[in-house]
Amino acid sequence: MGEHSEVYVAFDTAKRKHAVAIAEGGRAGEIRFVGEIENRPATIERLIKKLARRYKKLQVCFEAGPTGYGL
Repeated sequence: MGEHSEVYVAFDTAKRKHAVAIAEGGRAGEIRFVGEIENRPATIERLIKKLARRYKKLQVCFEAGPTGYGL
């Protein structure tokens, strides 16, 4: 993980939990499912800060459905 400076973070939003996956930049970048996290601002912020310590640049996207707008 350490050799990549950019990561794409995807949230599949739901009322109670969000599914999260990442894809590292570059052709050989790893793609993996991170897991599910609670749909709470503190939990989401903690995950983003954790990823920001590992990567220099984060690109974040999320589902734009009714549960995604708050994110």
